[in-house]
Amino acid sequence: MNRVMKHTGSKYPIIQAPMGWIARSQLASAVCNAGGMGIIETSSGEIENCKKEIEIMAQLTNSPFGVNLPLLFLKDDSMVKFCVEAGVKFVTTSAGDPTKYVDVLKNAGITVYHAVPSLDGALKAANAGVDGLIVEGTEGGGFKSPVEVGLLVLIQSIKQKIDLPIVAAGGIVDGAGMAAVFAAGAEGIQMGTRFVSSMESPVHDNFKNTIINSGIDDTYILNKKAKPVIRALKTNLTKEINKKGVMDMTALMNIKKLYFDGDMEAAPALSGQSTGLINKIKSVEQIINEVIKEFNTTCERLSNLKF
Repeated sequence: MNRVMKHTGSKYPIIQAPMGWIARSQLASAVCNAGGMGIIETSSGEIENCKKEIEIMAQLTNSPFGVNLPLLFLKDDSMVKFCVEAGVKFVTTSAGDPTKYVDVLKNAGITVYHAVPSLDGALKAANAGVDGLIVEGTEGGGFKSPVEVGLLVLIQSIKQKIDLPIVAAGGIVDGAGMAAVFAAGAEGIQMGTRFVSSMESPVHDNFKNTIINSGIDDTYILNKKAKPVIRALKTNLTKEINKKGVMDMTALMNIKKLYFDGDMEAAPALSGQSTGLINKIKSVEQIINEVIKEFNTTCERLSNLKF
C-alpha cells in the first residue's frame, strides 16, 4: 500500500477525474465499487444538485469517495461546509489557491490533494500544506496550462523538489501508462477521458463514439493566448475556434447539449490525447481490472530487465 491508497482508502490508486456534469453519482459510484476513487464534481456550479449527488453516493457504494472543489468557481464557502458536515474524507481542489480552505478542510480530518499543471503550482500547493498533488500533463483534456509540458517531464521535475504523493493525470488509459508514470515517481493515476467513454458514463453515445473513433492527433489545444485554455476534440466548431485563435467562456455555454443531447457541434468536446488509445466502450469495472492487470504484468516484465 502506498501513500495515495492510504489517503484515499481505495483498493487501487486510481482516481476518476471530476468532469463537470459528468462526474456524478452514476459514474463515481461505479468507480468506487470497482476499487477506485470516485469523485463528485462541483465545477458545474449546480451546487444543490451536487450536494444531492454526494448524499446519493452513500446509497450506491460502501467505499470511500471524494469531492472536487474548483476554488475560483466557488461563490462562497457553502460547499466546503457541506463536505465537512457530510463526512467527506477526501477532497481534490483545483483552479485556484488552496490556501483559502486547506486548513478548514484538514482540521475537519479531510485529506486534500490539489491539481497542478506546473512545477511552480506544485511548489505553491506544497507550501499551502496540501497532502498530495494531482499533476496534470498537457496530454489531458479540459482546462489546461498555456505552457505545454508533458506529464513525465512534469512529474520528474516536481519529484526533484517536493516529497508529496503524486497522482498523475493526462493521457493515461491503461496499465502500461500507469506503469510509466509510476516509474517517473507517481503513486496514483487519474483518468478522465477513459471514464467518459465508459458504459456507466452519463454522456450521449455520440460523444463516447467520437472519442473511440478519434486518433492521438484528433484534439486541439485552443485559446493559448487567452483564457480559458482547453484541450478538445477536433470538430467543425473547434476547427473554427482554432483558426480564429481566440475563444471565451461563452463557447462552453451549450456543453450540456453536447454531453447529454449528443450535439457534437454545440460546444468544444473536452477530451485528452488518450482518445487515440481508446477503441471500445467498456464498463468501469472492466477498465479498472484491465488497467491493474496490465500494470502488474508490465512491472513484472520490467523487473527482469537489467543492463
